[in-house]
Amino acid sequence: MIVNVIGGELPQEEIEIYKNMLIEKYHNRVIQQLDITVDGDSVDVKTTFAEQPFFRLRRITGYLTNTLDRWNNGKKAEEKDRVKHTV
Repeated sequence: MIVNVIGGELPQEEIEIYKNMLIEKYHNRVIQQLDITVDGDSVDVKTTFAEQPFFRLRRITGYLTNTLDRWNNGKKAEEKDRVKHTV
């Protein structure tokens, strides 16, 4: 994580507090950059997140799924035999 302090100086302990707070708040995302802007007694914190991979979610035979690898043989056969419509 890249940390930029803008407009002043902060002790490393305070920077670590902001980092830990944001890591806990956004535990399921990767923070790429943290910009801390100092304005007198207040600070503004701006986070930039790493891109998350996109995965396709499809509705097949009434089920939402992204892959068929966990389906049993009956559901796989049902998916194979279904009528696929074109536009």
